[in-house]
This record gives sequence, C-alpha cells and structure tokens, in this order.
Amino acid sequence: MYAGTTIGRHSGSLTGAHQRLDRLARRHLRALIKQDDIFPSQKEILHFEGNNGPDGVKRKSPSVDEPWHFIDPAKDHDVSLIEVINDHLQNLSDALREGNRERAAFEAAWSAHAIVDGLTPAHHYPLADKIEELFGIPHYERTSVKQKNLIKGSTRIDTFVKNWEYWGGGGIFSTHALFELGVATAMIGRQYKSIVTKDDIKALKERGYEALFRDSLAEIVSLDVYDLFQKTGWNLKVARLVHKKLIPEILRAVTLGWYAALLRSGEQK
Repeated sequence: MYAGTTIGRHSGSLTGAHQRLDRLARRHLRALIKQDDIFPSQKEILHFEGNNGPDGVKRKSPSVDEPWHFIDPAKDHDVSLIEVINDHLQNLSDALREGNRERAAFEAAWSAHAIVDGLTPAHHYPLADKIEELFGIPHYERTSVKQKNLIKGSTRIDTFVKNWEYWGGGGIFSTHALFELGVATAMIGRQYKSIVTKDDIKALKERGYEALFRDSLAEIVSLDVYDLFQKTGWNLKVARLVHKKLIPEILRAVTLGWYAALLRSGEQK
C-alpha cells in the first residue's frame, strides 16, 4: 500500500495510506482496551512508517533484509508473509510485556504494514511472480537501485519491451502504483467506524489471529476489486468497493492484530 515518499522524516504523513490506516486502527484499538497508555501512541507508531518503515528500507538498502510483502491467496503453503506478520506480533507482545515502548512502537508499525500489504489486492498473485519473471532474477538478488528499477533484457528491444511492460501505461508496476495511490487518495478526510465486534474478539481468543487474517484475505479476494480496476480503472463501482469493503476489512485486521499481541502479552484480558 502507498506510504507516501520515503525521502524525508515526515514523508507520507498526510497522503500515505499506511499512516492513515495506522491512525484509524489505533483509534479503533482504544475502544477495545482498558488502559490506553499500555499500547504505543499514534505518534510513536507513525515514527516507524514512511522513511523509517519497510518502504524506506527498500530505498536505503535494496535487498538487504528488505521486506517482501506479497502473497498468493490461492496457495495455502505460501506462508512467508504470514510468518513475517506472526513474528512481528510476537515481538510486539514481548515488547509490551517488557515495557519496551520504542520496540513496541516499531513492531506495531511494521506488523500493521505487513498486514495491510498482505490484504491489499495489488500485492496478491501474480504480481510477485510476474515481477521476478520480467527481471529474470529473484528480488533478493537485485542489490542496487539500478537493478531494482531497470530490467535488463537479452537485446535492446527486449530491454525496452520488458521495461515498458513493467513501467509503461497499463504495466505491472504502474497499475499497482495507481491502484494504491487511488486508495490512499480516497481515504483523505474520511472517518471509518470500527467493524470489530464481540464475536471477532471471541473468535480471536478461540481460533488465533492467523485464522482471522486468512478469513480477511478470503473476504478481500472475493471482492475481485483489483481485477475490476485493471479492466475499468477508477470508477464509481471500484471506489465504493474500496471505501465500503476493502478499507474497513483491512482496518479490522490491523486492529485485531494489535489486540492479539496485547492478549498474548497479558496486558489485556
């Protein structure tokens, strides 16, 4: 999801979707917990977004511990992103238990970033596979800014064709970016009420967070909103699906993820 630019301390603070979702999810969490100050504040969490978030790492040190937030919802064995989310939430739980507020803020921000990306249709298959097909090498082997952004083909024509397929109008990345920018823009000035219910909390305690994340993933896949966007661009139907279905479901997942960490830490019963 779009997090604004990553070139400054306050990048994305107004237009970044990740930052906006963090603010809203933190507000929704406040209504669920007994003592608000046991969890990092909005300000503390947002410090680890934008330039200090996962997208900032991609700019600063390409392919060096770089987050790769893609998932194929059709493959149960595609669990790498889910493992990343679980690790961040466990670390968040540990930090909350230990009273390590800075670490808790970091893990809250990065867990939310991974959850949001995992539930963003533009991050679902076949994008990751198609990117690696065009570049010809795995993402972790592209270790420079040039390698990350310029596809080298077998000939000049092949180089042009592949880069156009990636960067050009209707290309893999340009379509991805336009969708995410549209979602971020659609959120500006809007308030979203929490859709977390008592049944959600009960299910979280009984089934665990991963099961609920997979439920959210299946719900979002069923919307088929990214396929519709690829065919029609931004129109009223796409905007309604994003506003009424996609964003509330993502917010629910982030809020429940943070709440799960609180439960695990023992700070919330």
